[in-house]
Amino acid sequence: MNISIKETIFLRAFSFYKIPLLFFVNPSVVKMTEEEVVIAIPFHRRNKNHLGSMYFGVLCIGADAAGGFIAARALQKVKNGKGSLIFKDFQAKFLKRPEGRTLFTCKDGLAIKEAVKKAEESLERVELPVTIIATVPEKSGDEPVAEFVLTLSLKVKR
Repeated sequence: MNISIKETIFLRAFSFYKIPLLFFVNPSVVKMTEEEVVIAIPFHRRNKNHLGSMYFGVLCIGADAAGGFIAARALQKVKNGKGSLIFKDFQAKFLKRPEGRTLFTCKDGLAIKEAVKKAEESLERVELPVTIIATVPEKSGDEPVAEFVLTLSLKVKR
C-alpha cells in the first residue's frame, strides 16, 4: 500500500475518533518522511468562507494537522510509547486568498525528532517552534498563501 494512502487512513481514523473537526475538513497526507510532512485540504463548500476562499479556521486546522501529525508519528517511536503533544501558542500570517486545494508543509521533522529524544531522556516537557507553510499549487505554485509558527509542547511518560 502506498505510504500516503496508509498515512491518510491513519490520520482520518485518528481524527474521526479524537478530533472530529479535523475529520470534517477531509485532510489527506500527500507526503510523509522523517523530515517532512505535507497535508492537503480540499477546496469545497464546507471549507470556504463567505468570500469564496478557504476559511481561516480551516487554514489553522491544516497547520495544526501538519505540525501535529509529524510530531505524533515521532512520539510513536519512543520506547514505552507514552507521549503527549499539544500546541502552546499559534502565530499566523495570511498572505493571499487560498482559492484551491491547499497544501500544508512542515519541514521540521528532524528537529521534532530531536525534541522527542530530549523529552524521552529528561522526562521533562520540551517546547519547540515549528513552521508550517500553506500553498495552493494550482493557483500560485510554491508561493505561500499563509505562514504559521506553532510552539509544540512535548512530554514523554514512563
